[in-house]
Amino acid sequence: MTQRTLFRFFSAGLFCLLIIGGCDSSDPNGGNEEEEIPIEAARSIDVSINTNEGRQAISPYIYGSNQELSSTDAFTVRRIGGNRLTGYNWENDYSNAGEDWMHSSDIFLLNNSGLTESSAQSAVVMTNFHDQSIAMGAESIITLQMAGYVAADKNGNVSAGQTAPSFRWKQVAFTKNAPFDTQPDRTDDTVYMDEFVQFMVNRYGSASSETGVQWYSLDNEPGLWASTHPRIYPEQLKVTDLVDRSIELALAVKAVDPDAKIVGPALYGFAAYETLQGAPDWEQEQTGKWFIEYYLDKMREAEQTHGMRLLDVLDVHWYPEARGDNRITLNDGTETTKDALARLQAPRTLWDASYVEDSWIGQWKQAFLPLIPTLHESIESYYPGTKLGITEYNYGAGNSISGGLAQVDVLGVFGTSDIHLATLWRLNGEHRYASSAFKLFRDYDGQGSVYGNTAVLVDLADKETFSVYASIHDDNDEQLHIMVVNKHMEDATAFTFNTESSTSYSEADIWFFDQRSPLVQQASSQSISGSAFTYTVPAQTAMHFVLK
Repeated sequence: MTQRTLFRFFSAGLFCLLIIGGCDSSDPNGGNEEEEIPIEAARSIDVSINTNEGRQAISPYIYGSNQELSSTDAFTVRRIGGNRLTGYNWENDYSNAGEDWMHSSDIFLLNNSGLTESSAQSAVVMTNFHDQSIAMGAESIITLQMAGYVAADKNGNVSAGQTAPSFRWKQVAFTKNAPFDTQPDRTDDTVYMDEFVQFMVNRYGSASSETGVQWYSLDNEPGLWASTHPRIYPEQLKVTDLVDRSIELALAVKAVDPDAKIVGPALYGFAAYETLQGAPDWEQEQTGKWFIEYYLDKMREAEQTHGMRLLDVLDVHWYPEARGDNRITLNDGTETTKDALARLQAPRTLWDASYVEDSWIGQWKQAFLPLIPTLHESIESYYPGTKLGITEYNYGAGNSISGGLAQVDVLGVFGTSDIHLATLWRLNGEHRYASSAFKLFRDYDGQGSVYGNTAVLVDLADKETFSVYASIHDDNDEQLHIMVVNKHMEDATAFTFNTESSTSYSEADIWFFDQRSPLVQQASSQSISGSAFTYTVPAQTAMHFVLK
């Protein structure tokens, strides 16, 4: 066993965190030493890692987002979704804001993408988005329109008297039942979804090609249509209507691109999971313990009827309700220490049956928690083989250390919990720490190096104060990745890592970010002798060890 002591070196208000031996000249925060302060480990903990046990594939598609966080993002999947997409007209690139902004029909999506309106080309918003995905080596999730109507014009506020059907809207049809046009007819009153899929296939190839669209999402948060888009769908959605629309639209997509994957139903939160937001026909139609099981069962029946899978990924959105002094997803500058502490624990609701968060969900919905195992149980019971996605989530404070640590923790949970798709939804403000959380997994050294794609067994006694995840690449344990989160607000901790592996590791390279800076930085390498080594991790720090 070897152990080294960490020191802080301060220079011009900056620092580098290194093992004794001097500051790496390549470190952007390196410089002359002004003072030297040893970091004493106030506590210690043992971590056991076995690379031969608990092996589980980590989906490459958990490292995704709906929006950019920085200019150097290395996302593997990108989703274009949100409330704006429900009323998006692909033929003219107009969309409707619904309750988010005066029910305005306009060119917001174009403007938001830095684009201009085109009279010659359709779906510029979508092609620009997918072009960006291709350029960064990411896959795309494209949202399709299922509520029934999309913006006909860009003329601003739609009044209650102009609720669909009216001249302010174009009707959505899932199938054209006629030859597709290379460029759609903007003069008719209908927008066709299968024609849009064909448009994308013509331009990029099918989903089986290198550049094709992999996933299509069945609209966005349908349980809220009556409140977010009352000019499009003013009545509370029925569960039967949602299922019928989902099947019809999925069939239309698969008829054009059989290899495309269908993602749905994009439920916004717990009330939608449970009863589709109090759907008027839920009680008479109920199957299973919540709406999710009803939906899965109906999509399974649809596969039996039509001879093809029409739901590939069960998709939910998750914005934690956990509270400190405030709900942790609030991002209005009022964060307190209690908020930060609650945020650091909140990822446990995803997987830990021993944890009860301070929220109405923690108080009243324990039968459905922890969330991810319950979702997997529903899938196994009602539609085996369906993958699980969380295409909107955020734990708040993306520009603070607590938000960064929570994001690292969540990505670790996704990797060990058989999540197939995950895309962060950016809340207001900067997300520098959240961005660094992704970089710690996807580009920790600035050279494109990534965390492993196979999770391995980790045994850790204190899961409240610390999180530890480990991985290898495929089935090769010559390189072992260990991701550590020290959630303690004040105490540095000496981690003793005991590794059981067919490989003898002699050195660990180390990258980290902490409460002083969101920049991912490199510490000096750690020598390893034998199967164990000890390393002191400062408080409020995320650290990536690469053993080789």
